[in-house]
Parts: sequence; C-alpha cells; structure tokens
Amino acid sequence: MSHDPSQVYKPEADTYLLLDAARAEVKAGDRVLEIGTGSGLIAAELAKVTGVVATDINPHAVLCARKRGVDVVRSDLLCGIRSTFDLIVFNPPYLPTQPEEMIDDWLEHALNGGLNGRTVIERFSEDLGRVVAPGGRILLLISSLTGLPEVRDLFFKEGFVSEIRVRQKVEDETLYVLKIVRKD
Repeated sequence: MSHDPSQVYKPEADTYLLLDAARAEVKAGDRVLEIGTGSGLIAAELAKVTGVVATDINPHAVLCARKRGVDVVRSDLLCGIRSTFDLIVFNPPYLPTQPEEMIDDWLEHALNGGLNGRTVIERFSEDLGRVVAPGGRILLLISSLTGLPEVRDLFFKEGFVSEIRVRQKVEDETLYVLKIVRKD
C-alpha cells in the first residue's frame, strides 16, 4: 500500500494542546501508549523522554508515524494491546457527526465521533481498565461539542475520576484535556 498523507489527520490546535499537556505529564521511565497517533507528532515528541508505543486504525497514519520513527501498530483502539501503561494519551474523534456528513475515507476515523461525539470515547472507556498500570494516568482531549459532563460520567462509571488539566477556546468550541485516573 502506498502512503497517502492526505488521509492522515494533520496536527491542529487540538494536537498541540494535547502535546503540551503530555509533555507536562510524562516522566522518564513511564511506559507510554498513544492511541490514534495520526501523524505521530505526539508519540515522537514523548519518545524523546521515555519509551512510547502508538496505535492507529488508519494504515496511512501508521506509515506516516513510522516515517517519524514511532513504534506504531495498526489497531482499533486498544485491540491487541496486552501490556499495561503508566501514561495513555488519546485525541479521539470527538465531533458529533450526522450520517450525511460522513466522508467515507480513512480520514473519517480521525473525525467521526458518532451522533453525539462520544461513540469512540465510550468504546475506549469500556476497555481502558485492563491497560492502565497501577497509578497510571490518561490524558484525553475532548471538545465542548462532545459534552464534558457526559464524557466524565463515562469514565466515572468505569471506575475512573477526571479533572480538567487545560482548556482552550478555539473558534466555536472549547477544547479540554482531561487527566483521568482510577478512583481511590
């Protein structure tokens, strides 16, 4: 398969917001997993500090991240992940998407959050517990369009608590990076 960069999510404000939060959170010696690495920018930057494994469902994104030197596996969210990680970073597809808005290509996987914007986040929250190491942290980027209370509730139901680490107004939405940890 040939690499098509037009099918890979290009770093935007959300990418850089999550990158800044991840740089502030990562510690040397952390085992880090980035879900949905896209271009591989965040994983490549964190790999300067510690070991990082990344996943993406998009074969074009996998090739793009590999060109940056990222250790990346083609996978749907946490499928096939058998280890535990100290820090998990995820910029999921969080935009509410109507069926008529779908574009039916690989880039769709980076954008389509389902009707309420939480379809992929819900799947992630349900499987997260098995890959978070004791004391592990998750950084999740979402939008005000996704429903902040609803997202926080998804993780609470799975045994996690969250706090807003950073927020940034971008056009007609507010972006949030949530830090999520297991309940005490």
